[in-house]
Amino acid sequence: MKNYLFLFLVSLSALTFGQNVPKNDLVQFSGVVVTNDSLRPIPFVSILVKNTSRGTVSDYYGFFSFVAKMKDSIEFTAIGYKKGIFVVPDSIKDSRCSLIQILLADTILLKEALIYPWPTKEQFKEAFLALRVPDDDLERAKHNLKREKMNYLAENMAMDGSMNFKNQMLTQQSRIYYAGQVPTGNWLNPIAWAKFIEAWQNGEFKRKAYNPSEDK
Repeated sequence: MKNYLFLFLVSLSALTFGQNVPKNDLVQFSGVVVTNDSLRPIPFVSILVKNTSRGTVSDYYGFFSFVAKMKDSIEFTAIGYKKGIFVVPDSIKDSRCSLIQILLADTILLKEALIYPWPTKEQFKEAFLALRVPDDDLERAKHNLKREKMNYLAENMAMDGSMNFKNQMLTQQSRIYYAGQVPTGNWLNPIAWAKFIEAWQNGEFKRKAYNPSEDK
């Protein structure tokens, strides 16, 4: 009898307490984040309840879903887009809220940056006015095709992708060709020695190196 009386009192207190419990304001907040121009999904958008640490991140297809409260202010932030804010309404009856959030592209205009190889604009103007450019097309072509200048560019300019590939293929071909034997050299080649002595006597190794500063 005492057990039944105890259970009755517990049930009565629970019923009384349940009447004082406030309405459940939790909702399942789901949706997708898209762009404003093409409605493409925006992946990995940061979605947080304002002034809290609650939230989530949208997946690769822009979809998200987490538990929020009514009247929560939800912030949507992504790199390259303006921040979006949505307030969860308090008139939801089925504890679910779906949303298609549109974010506007954020265009950042940077100030013009002028880069000069001279410390001041005055020095740049002075060097520009003192520049001597040939008026004749033939003279400019001869100036640009100087042997010293072409040799300097050939020795100091880095090879592009096709030249590197060709060099690698020639090296590999030579390695395969001389596999199992000592590679030949020009140390005992009389023709190569004759050309070397002739170039030495002609003073080809004493020629002045090309100086790019002379083209000013």
